[in-house]
Amino acid sequence: MTRKLLTGNSAAAWGARLAGVDYVPAFPITPQTEIIEDLSLWIDCGEMPARMVTLESEHSMITAAGSAAASGVRVFTATSSQGLLYGMEMIYTVAGWRAPFVMINVSRGLSSPITLESDHNDIMAARDSGFLQIHCASCQEITDSVLMAYRLAEHKHVRLPAIVNQDGFYLSFTREPVDLPDAEKAAAFVGAFDPENMQFKSGAPLSQAMAVLGGGPYSYFRYEAHMALQRVLSVYDEIGEEFAETFGRRYDIIENTQLDDAEYVFVMMGSYASKARDAVASLRQAGWKVGLARVRLFRPFPQEKFRQLLSGRRAVAVIDQNISMGMGGVLHSELATALFGMKDAPALLASYIGGLGGRDISQQEFFEMVDELKQACDQGKKLEPRLLYTKNELTEIRNLQAIAQAEASEINQSENNRSEINKK
Repeated sequence: MTRKLLTGNSAAAWGARLAGVDYVPAFPITPQTEIIEDLSLWIDCGEMPARMVTLESEHSMITAAGSAAASGVRVFTATSSQGLLYGMEMIYTVAGWRAPFVMINVSRGLSSPITLESDHNDIMAARDSGFLQIHCASCQEITDSVLMAYRLAEHKHVRLPAIVNQDGFYLSFTREPVDLPDAEKAAAFVGAFDPENMQFKSGAPLSQAMAVLGGGPYSYFRYEAHMALQRVLSVYDEIGEEFAETFGRRYDIIENTQLDDAEYVFVMMGSYASKARDAVASLRQAGWKVGLARVRLFRPFPQEKFRQLLSGRRAVAVIDQNISMGMGGVLHSELATALFGMKDAPALLASYIGGLGGRDISQQEFFEMVDELKQACDQGKKLEPRLLYTKNELTEIRNLQAIAQAEASEINQSENNRSEINKK
């Protein structure tokens, strides 16, 4: 095992290298480009026996990834934000092919307005595609999750592509110490790619890309993929246990922090959960019984595990780094569905939207959320979903709007003056 100081992007590249990938279709986009740059360097200098091809778009990149995986080679690729959306047609298609490969998504806010900073709306857009999703909170977790993702995706009872998600900037460009697994141990853990049951072959009369007429066959194949994704929940536990025994690091489907006696629980995904972890420690010192449940495996959604973890809690605050227009936070909606009808469900399931476009969530805001939960529970009230936003931020926005309006007024007045002069 070797310890290196790596960015999240380099950690992802090392995961692909240690997994022994054969083919890397690529297309650059900020903030993931460093991943394919690292892989390109290793391939070019002979340190990594793989082939990289730069395609003309993310649509072609994902097409190539799915086609190569279906033909029997181990594939890795990476994208972000608008790139993921540009390839969305093929995201659904390759999942329908049951082509197992791993793709890193470096989460970045979607246009418009344009931003380069972290946000989960890009990855949420792919939630119903058939890709399994693992969400990371550290650089170490990224490397390890790539290795685990190949085992999950290629498992004979799954055979589906996987997305390993990391937050742009907060992880992609942040350097942390990473213990890189021994190459031989990593290769033994991941194993060789087994192309059995891959039917993308020119000489085979059947194809995973066949067309069907009528809803019956279509329904069957779609539901078959759904059931395969559901099987990830049990397969994950087996692989997670093996990973812990081999490398000494354990990754549960849901990471819990001080949940044993917690009355109030934060539920989050991604690197922002580290902010919640620090806040939990401070809240505990202040006398609050607070815990954190961080979702690692978002697809399939771990419904039963959440029902067990949140049973008997007084209140839960779900903090979404995304917003589904017209509905609210996606994670909150998923959790509400999972807990519906549960006898010992939390009395309050509150929804907060925070971290959009890389906006910070301060420790003070975590304290305010817990205080809101307590007051609502004491008074028997429900809390309306709300955006985490400060008065200072609102004042700043209004000042910018006022400046823009003043500038527009000056331009209009200037144009009117010129028009009057021309008339004379």
